Amino acid sequence: MFQVLEPLPARPRSQKHRDEAATLRILNGFAIDLMAIPSVEDLFWYVAQKVVGKLNFIDCVIYQADEDQTVLTQVAAWGEKNPFARSIVNPLVIPFGTGITGGVAQDREAMIVEDLLKDQNYIPDTEPARSEICVPLVIGNRVMGVIDSEHPDPGAFDSTELEILTTVAAMTSAKLALLEEAERSARRYQDLAIAHAQLSEEKSSRKALEARLSEVRKMEAIGRLSGQFAHDFNNLLTVISGNLEFLESEITHPDAVAFLHDGRTAAARGAKLISDMLAFSQRMKLNPEVSDLNLLAVKACERFDLTSDTEIATEFADDLLAIRVDRKAVEDALINLITNARDAMPENGIRITTDNVSHDRRDNQALSNDLEPGRYVRISVQDSGSGISQKDRLRIFDPFYTTKPVGSGVGLGLSMILGFMQQSGGAVRVESSPGRGSMFQLYFPAAVQDPNELLTVRG
Repeated sequence: MFQVLEPLPARPRSQKHRDEAATLRILNGFAIDLMAIPSVEDLFWYVAQKVVGKLNFIDCVIYQADEDQTVLTQVAAWGEKNPFARSIVNPLVIPFGTGITGGVAQDREAMIVEDLLKDQNYIPDTEPARSEICVPLVIGNRVMGVIDSEHPDPGAFDSTELEILTTVAAMTSAKLALLEEAERSARRYQDLAIAHAQLSEEKSSRKALEARLSEVRKMEAIGRLSGQFAHDFNNLLTVISGNLEFLESEITHPDAVAFLHDGRTAAARGAKLISDMLAFSQRMKLNPEVSDLNLLAVKACERFDLTSDTEIATEFADDLLAIRVDRKAVEDALINLITNARDAMPENGIRITTDNVSHDRRDNQALSNDLEPGRYVRISVQDSGSGISQKDRLRIFDPFYTTKPVGSGVGLGLSMILGFMQQSGGAVRVESSPGRGSMFQLYFPAAVQDPNELLTVRG
């Protein structure tokens, strides 16, 4: 356990508020970018350089535990211990139970050391220090690593730094769990693909059925994990948002107010990410109403911020059947599709059409999931951009898959649409090829199936 230090000299009130607002801003930015970080290595370097490194810790070293839970190895660093960007020369390896860092890994308890010269467990590094703070990264019953920071002055860390570093460790551990499950899912998917290839001599219909079953199982497993992760991560955002609300009544300085506004904006974006994850995992609360898809498409276009070089052409069916959907969720899904179309061809036009279709089981092969035979209302969003390769088409609905750089997109837009459509009883169809643009079609069940009982809505 750690010792509670004597309080440091009080900072001026305005400075304290600026520090708190800046900390919340960094943590909210971390929460937003967290979903798009693709690998464990990228995560550790991001935490060291862009989170801990910006939170006024003068150095940071992250250790990763091995599979056998016996040793820790330096994998990322910030400050004097990392003068070589994303590489560490002669990384330190520490056995569990050895030194302060190894003791924290073994005991799974955070620790603050006031004076390292008085601690017999201290292992001097290349840059000698006087005080140290160390927090474990834990998933279930396993230690994944340790976040460690040292300072040249004694008594440099107190409960404030411990609370900040513990929050960073909790968010990092949650992402590690998600990456670990994604890797297991990928391995399972590979195994299924190999097994499927071994059945190549069997009938094509059986092959297609097994491939569809493999995809459904994979998405279902990731969906369950995403739903649980979204709920857990929402708890962290609730803490951050609560702190921001508390600060709002205390802050008057203009600079601090600006920091607070940035923090609340980041928290709202984080909440939107959580909403998208719940939509993908089909755990989003929907409020279906009888609606006119034409009107919902018009509202989505009005909400969308077009560039001066982008135009939307529409062709809506006059006799469009009514559907029963959550109107806000439909608009959000359409805005996602329009955004993707604009990004694919920023200097050209987008075409949106609606129509009524009769669906039978033979049409299921082209859809994201099987639909029952009947009457459906379809909306199509088409562009003439660069198109999507066959390789990418197999992954576009995977959660967190994106070709955009970190910070520009988290890869939840299309997976959110798929989850929402399946939860609403519908499906998605994609037609695309390189150089020929793309067309995304959403199929919604008609509110009535009897041709003699037309139910339409115009408001």
